Amino acid sequence: MRIVLFSHDSAGLGHIRRNLALAHALTAGASEPVTGLLVAGRPEATRFRPPRGWDWLVLPGVRHAASGYALRELGIGLDEAAALRGGAFRAAVTAFAPDLVIVDRHPLGVARELEDGLRALRAEHPECRIVLGLRDVLDAPAAAAEEWRAVGGARTIRALFDAIWVYGDPRVHDLAASGELPAGLRDLVSHTGYLAAGRVDGHEHAVEAPYVLTTVGGGSDGADLAAAAAAAPVPAGMRHLVVTGPQMSAADRRRVQDAAGGGAEVVRRVPDALPLIRHASAVVCMGGYNTVCEVMSTDTPALVAPRRQRRAEQGIRAGALERAGAIEILSPWDVSPAAIGRWLSANAGRSVSRAAVALDGLARIPDLAAATRLRKPVSHVREGESVAV
Repeated sequence: MRIVLFSHDSAGLGHIRRNLALAHALTAGASEPVTGLLVAGRPEATRFRPPRGWDWLVLPGVRHAASGYALRELGIGLDEAAALRGGAFRAAVTAFAPDLVIVDRHPLGVARELEDGLRALRAEHPECRIVLGLRDVLDAPAAAAEEWRAVGGARTIRALFDAIWVYGDPRVHDLAASGELPAGLRDLVSHTGYLAAGRVDGHEHAVEAPYVLTTVGGGSDGADLAAAAAAAPVPAGMRHLVVTGPQMSAADRRRVQDAAGGGAEVVRRVPDALPLIRHASAVVCMGGYNTVCEVMSTDTPALVAPRRQRRAEQGIRAGALERAGAIEILSPWDVSPAAIGRWLSANAGRSVSRAAVALDGLARIPDLAAATRLRKPVSHVREGESVAV
């Protein structure tokens, strides 16, 4: 079985790590040999070892900009970038001829660069099944609706995708009921549960136990939280490991280092946060999907400070999971050493049961993939035609 997993990767490493977890699950759970391409937009992706039979294809990267998206490094415009990224994607998928393609979060990429390649797959390899993978929360309903309109709404999605997999538990947050998903797509949806349990541990950064951990993902917007946590008092006898992330600026990283109290170790990156979370006495983190899933795969208590910029996604997720008893929120946004220290004092060392949340998404993915492949080819819509949704 040949599989392609695509992620656009404009900020952080969460999309890459989510697709890497999917690759491991699909390989381990398949009834036949699997080979695959992990298509990413960050060169850092290649530091993560994929399962046997998989390789990386790294496209020119994009970043968030005031006007939407821009190239991370290349000095060309977004239209030229879309042609470059899209041309590479089309060449890869048509030559590789996959049985299954899973596109993460943005169905057509950040500038419709995937559309030509996906339509080529429909024409040249109609047996290939194409899936849109969505995290548990997209954004505030109005913002999500605008994104769906920008890609042509339900009509375009139904023309190009056979299924939508939502990586969450609808009892915690249902993006169809919330208005984040167009009504015309609801029949394509399968909820997998969170991609939490069964994640494969990488190498562990050496730190003396007992310890508490602060991690802010890629780090591009986590300096305030990291600095406050680094200065927070920790329970007696515990160390504090603060991971700033590889995308935090040098100036912000110095600010975190300057704020660090006694017993706090500040590092830029670690080989893998998951084993550190698993063995920590408590975790302070942001509310990105990947970080939260790694936390929920353990019984480690977690204090989450959701991102406030760009999207409402992290705040919606954190609120839903707090109501489910899985995490606690640093709320209101009191990013102060004193508030974090009080929480650590009250929670470090205790265990949290997250049994009320469906965390077995990775175990369900191979069965979903098999079921999707067995479906008869759907009747797809060509340009200029209409479809009832």
